[in-house]
Amino acid sequence: MPSKLLRNAIVLGLLTAMGPFAIDMYLPALPEIGRSLSADTSMVQASLMAFFISLGAGQLIYGPLSDMLGRKLPLYFGLAVFLVGSIGCAFAPDIDTLIAFRFLQGLGACAGMVIPRAVVRDLHTGTEAARLMSLLMLVFSVSPILAPLAGSFVIEAAGWRGVFWVVTVLAALGILLMALFLGETRPREHRVDSSIGGALSAYGALLTDWKFLGLTFIGAFGIASFFAYLANSSFVLIEHYGLSPRLYSVFFSINAVSFIGVSQTTGWLASRFGLDRIVRVAVSGYAFAMAVLLIVTLAGVDRLDVLAALLFVGYGFLGLVIPTTAVLSMEEHGAIAGTASALMGTLQFVTGALVIAAVGPFFDGTSLPMVVGIAGCAVIAFVLTQMTLGRSRPVEVPAE
Repeated sequence: MPSKLLRNAIVLGLLTAMGPFAIDMYLPALPEIGRSLSADTSMVQASLMAFFISLGAGQLIYGPLSDMLGRKLPLYFGLAVFLVGSIGCAFAPDIDTLIAFRFLQGLGACAGMVIPRAVVRDLHTGTEAARLMSLLMLVFSVSPILAPLAGSFVIEAAGWRGVFWVVTVLAALGILLMALFLGETRPREHRVDSSIGGALSAYGALLTDWKFLGLTFIGAFGIASFFAYLANSSFVLIEHYGLSPRLYSVFFSINAVSFIGVSQTTGWLASRFGLDRIVRVAVSGYAFAMAVLLIVTLAGVDRLDVLAALLFVGYGFLGLVIPTTAVLSMEEHGAIAGTASALMGTLQFVTGALVIAAVGPFFDGTSLPMVVGIAGCAVIAFVLTQMTLGRSRPVEVPAE
């Protein structure tokens, strides 16, 4: 594997993982945050939802800016905002202040979500893009493996506020790595035609591109199912199943191992079978596993091992869905890659936030509301796949 490809994957993956790390690391602390700030479950979940909303909505700004100003300057700005938001969270005296600074933190983190995808499109298309995207997902996916476990140690040693000091340091590290190892991939001559009016026109065109929207929402409901798990799993696993924060972190990491392992086959599978076929098969497997989970839960099976096994299988399939739909949705939009990446990210994260908001009021201390949310997202993704790709012929992916 070329060293430059690996270096780009590491740097871009770390920048992309900054926001998810700020989510995953504090998940074991959600019950403690509620007790510390005298907040109920819905208010604590609101701090997560506020982060998701700003993480999604802010991408609409960063995407066009990265087309107009280049990729690096908006990334620097976003990481600086993320750093300030993290410090504010660390000092938050009440839940309302925490929610406000989590929103600010998300506005910064979203730069690391949208711009690296545009950088991938700047550098590659087709199979090479899928390979780099899967490598990026490898680094990105280290977050749900390491972050909850690291968070449990930090919480034990320094309380939940220590989590935000750790992500402050990570933001500073991200700025340093970008300065040292990431070159500008959007040359000045490519920015000439980029403007606010052009961005609005591009958004209009993308919103009428049904294949782009279909692929975006397939990924959106895949991500939303994971968001439903993020928002509810600590309460279900710690308070319902009686796991310690550390055991919860280990359990949470198991799904990430499945996601990572399968996602790394994306490049090989894409060159062998084509991206369209991968999406159709992966979404079908993902929806089937989650539907089985819902059926057994409704049948009264309330066992942690059953929940773990079916989530492991389902999120393994999801490891193929996310990178392939991202590559396919942007394949024909290289000239506006930043804008396309922004709209895709916004629609996906806002969808995730809405799913959290929809599932939250039904939380009753058991796993059922969470499982209903996860399975519902999987079924919607399956239906969208049939509508978007069901009748299309497999597309050969050009290799560079």
